[in-house]
Amino acid sequence: MVDNVQNSGSAADIYAAINAKAKAGSTTDASGVANTQDRFLKLLVTQMKNQDPLNPMDNAQVTSQMAQLSTVSGIDKLNATLQALSSSMMSSQSMQAAAGMIGHGVLVPGKGVDLSNGTAYGGADLTQSVDKLDVSIYDKAGALVRNISLGSQPVGLVNWQWDGRNDAGIKVADGSYTFTVNATQSGNKVDAATLQFGMVNSVTQDAQGLALSVGQLDGIAMSQVRQIV
Repeated sequence: MVDNVQNSGSAADIYAAINAKAKAGSTTDASGVANTQDRFLKLLVTQMKNQDPLNPMDNAQVTSQMAQLSTVSGIDKLNATLQALSSSMMSSQSMQAAAGMIGHGVLVPGKGVDLSNGTAYGGADLTQSVDKLDVSIYDKAGALVRNISLGSQPVGLVNWQWDGRNDAGIKVADGSYTFTVNATQSGNKVDAATLQFGMVNSVTQDAQGLALSVGQLDGIAMSQVRQIV
């Protein structure tokens, strides 16, 4: 590297080349900046030792290059600080938004049905419009309690409500039930995901991000919330 210094151009050219390589490698951490500074200073000192005595480097030029190096270092530190601040603000805003959901009902992936005071809710997510959508509700023993026909439905989220009665019109006891959905279009089965309704009880934050406690479900990611009812 030293043998080529005399033919490498000015200190500005050397620094520009080093800075370009640093950017190409996406070196933005503290060690990367320190390495860039160290290489620049070594090359600058080597160039000064090997400069032409009849045409020495201009002191103003050297001072200018040192100032540029200091400026780039300061910008890198400022960028790192801004990124950390932005991440902190986004995390805080996400936590506030999640906390605002406490006490609200949401639909999340699941097949549970909680019957309370003779009323229960649920949902389905259709990949396309259907001409027939049926919801089948089962007790803990797996016996069919109620079949609800919702008829034709458009693509997307579909909400449904159960009045707590079985197919004979008799009220059943409050408690936990399960359900399935059967969606068809022109006699052909259509994919439909079951969505469980629950109240948001609490919000926690761990290494994986924010997680909600919904009804009897824990560890529900914010991205799994399909609808706030």
